[in-house]
Amino acid sequence: MRAHYEMLLRDAEKRAKKSLRFQVRDKSSVKYGGFKDGKNVIQPKFSIYRVVNMAAVYMNSETNLYKSDELKEAILLGLDYIKREQRPNGTFDLVDCNFFSGPDTAFCVKRILPFYKYVLKNPDAPSATEFAAKLREIVYAAANGMVESGFHTPNHRWAIASNLLECWKLFGDEKFKTQAEKYLAEGIDCTDEGEYAERSAGNYNRINNDAMITIGEILGEEKYIDCADKNLNMMLTYLEPDDSIFTNNSTRQDRGVKIYPRDYYFEYLYMGKKRNNEKFLKAANYIMALNHRKEHYPEFLINFMLYPELIDLEFDGCGYDTEYDAFYKESGIVRRRKNNWSYTIINNATNFVWFQNGDLCLSLKLGASFCEHRAFKSESLEKVGEGYALKERMKGWYYLPFGEYRGTTDWWKMDNQNTRNKLSGPNMDFDVKVKEIEDGLEVKIKVSGVDRAPLRLELAFDAGATIVSDHFDIEGLAGECMIAKDGMVTATRGDYAIEVGPAFYDHDFVAGKFGSEGRSPQCFTVYFTDTTEFERTITIKAKDGVMY
Repeated sequence: MRAHYEMLLRDAEKRAKKSLRFQVRDKSSVKYGGFKDGKNVIQPKFSIYRVVNMAAVYMNSETNLYKSDELKEAILLGLDYIKREQRPNGTFDLVDCNFFSGPDTAFCVKRILPFYKYVLKNPDAPSATEFAAKLREIVYAAANGMVESGFHTPNHRWAIASNLLECWKLFGDEKFKTQAEKYLAEGIDCTDEGEYAERSAGNYNRINNDAMITIGEILGEEKYIDCADKNLNMMLTYLEPDDSIFTNNSTRQDRGVKIYPRDYYFEYLYMGKKRNNEKFLKAANYIMALNHRKEHYPEFLINFMLYPELIDLEFDGCGYDTEYDAFYKESGIVRRRKNNWSYTIINNATNFVWFQNGDLCLSLKLGASFCEHRAFKSESLEKVGEGYALKERMKGWYYLPFGEYRGTTDWWKMDNQNTRNKLSGPNMDFDVKVKEIEDGLEVKIKVSGVDRAPLRLELAFDAGATIVSDHFDIEGLAGECMIAKDGMVTATRGDYAIEVGPAFYDHDFVAGKFGSEGRSPQCFTVYFTDTTEFERTITIKAKDGVMY
């Protein structure tokens, strides 16, 4: 992948030059040697990223900054700052969230280890001995900090365990391996379908994959590497028609964020070679081509330098399947793509259907104010005939009187939840069927069990589209809304359009009761309304946009 390597090399040079401008050079500052991020915050993790990039450029004879005295000075100052920022127990802080943080220490170590391993492997590299001494002190202290720390979220376990195993291999300290094995004893949260617990396609899947590869290679156990393999295969069915990653079922901060697969590049390349998987190598080529088009490259120069055999690897294929049909039952998600359009059905989610044509997206939500419930959120998702069925029973209830004094008149001190009897019912039943039709979907909605309840179907279109029907033509501004009464509604943006309907109308109660999810501030929302009990059928179709 010589061409990819050279792209990353040139990009790394630009980053290094830019980083020099944001390094703190005030010797009186406690942040002396650190680097300012985009919000003028100076902290270890960001500074480590900048130092590692600079080091790759400084030590690489093919760069224009090879053996640059200015760069060397910046690297050494950065390493001194990073060491000063370590807590006495060796941990680092993520200053906007976590302090004395084992997981964030693991993420810092993960980034700095390729630099350390490179200078150990290449002792004749420029300033390798000087760098190695400082890096050893930082990494060894951090490993001890990880031994003494805990974690917050599922992926943290594997980040800590994998980096502790790396440090065990480097330093031979058995307590690092012993602590890592305590995490691994829990078992890995990767399903047979390739999904991790957090379902974070935009970020933490990649973090988990890196950890699984590291753990598997150090322990010599392919079962861990198999997890990364399964997830990378699954991820190929999470790529949308605009090349972004579907993130709307994530449980983490990437949920609903437009993210592209830039940082998955090296995993597909590395695993493609390791497993002789042409599909992965094709994906790596496509991701780098996408990065090139967007001029937004990942920081993997040091990784190429550590694995020079990947520079010499050449593979001509490029791309990934643009037609797939996957039902991940354990994860409760259907992912289907037909070239320029795709759809997603999600169990246990208020936005239960997503439809995308090109770069234009639509989501469906069925708002219902019934007792404590505020929106349809399916309890099951099953394949039925040619489509899928989602069902929920919203259970109504009322408290009953104790009939006696319970030692207090303070409602909040009464154990109402566990000791007060309830009257069950009534129940509202939702039966939703989704079936693929030509160029789109048919969605059938049946609500029964309770009459007289005003419900709303919310159609959230990406902002910036023009919304048109036989009765109106309106600019779809972010955070705004309208109620459609009949006919087909079409949202158009650029080359792509989505047609939905027929609309239906019975009332204007679209805000929902207190506690209802508000409409998306990033979307333009169209409401169809009706009152229970009812049965409605709509279609969603991919259409061509306006030609200019």
